[in-house]
Amino acid sequence: MEPSVTGEPERTVGPPARLKPTRISGTWVAVLASIVVLIVLLVFILQNLTDATIHFFGAAGTLPLGVALLFAAIAGAILVALVGAARIMQLRRQAKRGLR
Repeated sequence: MEPSVTGEPERTVGPPARLKPTRISGTWVAVLASIVVLIVLLVFILQNLTDATIHFFGAAGTLPLGVALLFAAIAGAILVALVGAARIMQLRRQAKRGLR
């Protein structure tokens, strides 16, 4: 492009170039989604503050119902993550054997 009299490059008329999404933009969307989930969890916990008695392996204690359910959900997520990690390791091991 040739500079114009004002020293700025001439602009061509046409559709604007589309920018490709980047990893950072994907991370930004994930952060915003996480903030929304955390706000929903906070509202849930604050609306369920009634004490509940929890019994686990002979131990007993009281917690707010929302907190107890949150702990149960976290324990379930950890269990699913452990099973998933074991399966991924199994598949990687099989893939390595297949390459030999």
